[in-house]
Amino acid sequence: MNLRESWVLFAIGSAFFAGLTAVLGKLGVEGINSNLATLIRTVVILAVTAIILSLRGEWRPASTIATNTWVFLVLSGIATGLSWLCYYRALQLGPVTKVAPIDKLSVVFAILLGLIVVHETLTWPVVVGGLLIVAGSIVMIAF
Repeated sequence: MNLRESWVLFAIGSAFFAGLTAVLGKLGVEGINSNLATLIRTVVILAVTAIILSLRGEWRPASTIATNTWVFLVLSGIATGLSWLCYYRALQLGPVTKVAPIDKLSVVFAILLGLIVVHETLTWPVVVGGLLIVAGSIVMIAF
């Protein structure tokens, strides 16, 4: 398996950086409006992504991107923005140890939406894993 191309490696990186995001975000929203904090974070993400695209020579003309790709990416961007706004506000109001487990219920929502929208197959490992995530979140936020 080529580690540079492995989706597992990128998924682990995503999980690690999401965990780091929670702690850094909690520290970052102290003394600032959570919406402004989200804007600052978004500008930084835009800059970092633009630098990566430039370094890798991956820019392409907007006209070469299919309309349905634009629609879904714009909708995804809106969903991401709303998620971040909610997440930063939650971090501002609550402890990371309670906010993060609730946020990770996004996995369960992704499973359900994957079944409904893109017709993925429900398997027993997915059912059990989803239920364990729900159970773990309940344990972490209730006690």
